[in-house]
Amino acid sequence: MLECRDGSLYTGIARDVAQRLAAHRDGTASKYTRARTPVSVVYREHSPSRSAALKREAEIKRLSRARKLALLRQG
Repeated sequence: MLECRDGSLYTGIARDVAQRLAAHRDGTASKYTRARTPVSVVYREHSPSRSAALKREAEIKRLSRARKLALLRQG
């Protein structure tokens, strides 16, 4: 999960988190982050497969902002 310059949170998946963050910062990764420039990685999980990662991404995206912030606090 990335925190963007405007304080919003962006959730996505990546094999190489540093490379994906660089792509977001360059404006080549997604429309959402192109307008909001990500500042830092604030949360990450390891998944055993791409399928599991996509499922978990969908679960996190359905959470309210308050629940996402609680997830960040839990680590």
